[in-house]
Amino acid sequence: MPIIALNQLQDSYDVIVVGSGAGGGQSAYTLTMNGAKVLMLEAGRNYDPVTETAMFQNHSNAPLRGHGTSDKPFGFYDSTVDGGWSVPGEPYTNASEDPKRQFLWWRARMLGGRTNHWGRISLRNGPYDFKPRSRDGLGFDWPLSYEDVAPYYDKVEMLVGVYGSNEGLENTPNSPEGILLPPPKARVGELLAKKHAAKMGIPVIPIHRAVLSTRQDADNLPAKLHPGNLRAQNILADAMRARAACFWATDCGRGCSIKANYQSTTVHLPPALATGNLDILPNAMAREVLVNDAGKATGVLFIDKTTGKEFRAKGRVVVIAASSGETVRILLNSKSSRFPNGVANSTGLVGKYIMDTVGADLGGRIPALENVPIHNEEGAGGHVYIPWWLYKEQLAGNLGFARGYHIEFQSGRRMPRMGEGSGTLGYGKTYKDEVRRYFGSRLGFSGRGEMIPNEDSFCELDPNLKDKWGIPVLRFHWKWSEHELKQAAHMQQTFKNIIEAMGGKASDPKPADEAIHPGGHIIHEVGGTIMGSEKSKSVCNQWNQTWDIPNLFINDGGAFASNADKNPTLTIMALAWRASDYMLEEMRKGNL
Repeated sequence: MPIIALNQLQDSYDVIVVGSGAGGGQSAYTLTMNGAKVLMLEAGRNYDPVTETAMFQNHSNAPLRGHGTSDKPFGFYDSTVDGGWSVPGEPYTNASEDPKRQFLWWRARMLGGRTNHWGRISLRNGPYDFKPRSRDGLGFDWPLSYEDVAPYYDKVEMLVGVYGSNEGLENTPNSPEGILLPPPKARVGELLAKKHAAKMGIPVIPIHRAVLSTRQDADNLPAKLHPGNLRAQNILADAMRARAACFWATDCGRGCSIKANYQSTTVHLPPALATGNLDILPNAMAREVLVNDAGKATGVLFIDKTTGKEFRAKGRVVVIAASSGETVRILLNSKSSRFPNGVANSTGLVGKYIMDTVGADLGGRIPALENVPIHNEEGAGGHVYIPWWLYKEQLAGNLGFARGYHIEFQSGRRMPRMGEGSGTLGYGKTYKDEVRRYFGSRLGFSGRGEMIPNEDSFCELDPNLKDKWGIPVLRFHWKWSEHELKQAAHMQQTFKNIIEAMGGKASDPKPADEAIHPGGHIIHEVGGTIMGSEKSKSVCNQWNQTWDIPNLFINDGGAFASNADKNPTLTIMALAWRASDYMLEEMRKGNL
């Protein structure tokens, strides 16, 4: 993958994009395929999953049998480079010493960002999710509707490749016919859960995941995505033909050398580079947005991490897509006489209303799954999930909490790590027989729920601490409301009920404030630069365009006005594509 050096920077670009993950990658793709000259600034190193992915190594070949460490929290083979909840030389702080009031901030310092690591669950927000305040009076409505975003969901699903099914369930949108790829077959434990959950009125359906279950239709999709743009069609067709279908053998968290799963580094950036319109500069830590006396963005000041020196890149438009927390930090550090509190912050709302996904887990052992004949259940995570099914009960006020959750599965006989499958500690034939009996018989459930934005969850600049580059760091304030705590308790009871209906024995549910994961632990942080219909109550408008600086856009999760129970990445990409289309048209008109 071609990467430029500092001495190859152009004098100016049409657009500077900070960040290379879902939002940054999608922005660069849309802009370059339509002729814009783009510079992408990436704070981490170059990364190429085609050459760097450990596709077939077993855990037995890895240190500590692949278990996580402080510098590799998700295990030795996880694709994340120079990242995690702790990044050397790049600290952050929490305002409270109470563990339940702290926020864990995950960062990935590598080309492609979190798209190299994520679970690739790709769920559309539904109509309720864009207008939650209109439904229950809490939080904020988005300044757009599902109908506004739906065409961009279609485009993203066709581009990246998403498998799944259309089930016609409430607030769980269908995709147009012919867009979704066929889902893989459910595993044994998932089928058993589906059988018993159905008796409880709980639907278990194929999950939507950004993994190619079949090869993409390179002959027809490019024309649908880029009508009238023959050059873009040809470039995309070549990129699609370079991707292979998944053969269900390797954990997606490692990355994918055959490009079967979605990563910005294998889906967005190769065709964008093939246009000749994209320059990528790694190890470029953005410090602030530069503005002129008229209040327009003129570029980005960044630090070359290899030398520690400051440099400036000039651009007609600036797009910040560094992940919501890092985007907030860049905006707050962009201080001047015109913007003493940071750019785009005339309302003081930059950093406010940060959100994460509500998470709680519970598992149990299922006797019916013991001594199952040996078979392979590796592959792309769980193949099914449970969408939120209690909308009517919730709207009637019968649940005691205002927003819902979906349920993900952990099941099957995947490649074991150290200590998995055993009932008791030991060795010899008895121990081995016990491992064989119990391995694969445990079923786990994880709830992923909506958090309502609140005034006690925000981030700001720490007044004292700076990182190794001399940049002030973030200080977090965090609080779960009673809605999220009650939701976590409901999750645990639901999981227990399903496990017991399957004839299993569940772990004991924990108190809600212990069951709920800490803020940031699910790595779905959004908000901090929320969009809205009024300048006085938001940072961005419906186009991800900041109210204060029209040529400054926020194309990551920071612009989210709420955080639905649906994983945010698909919506980040859809909104970034929509904003980039708007950007191109405004540049054409001379408004930017």
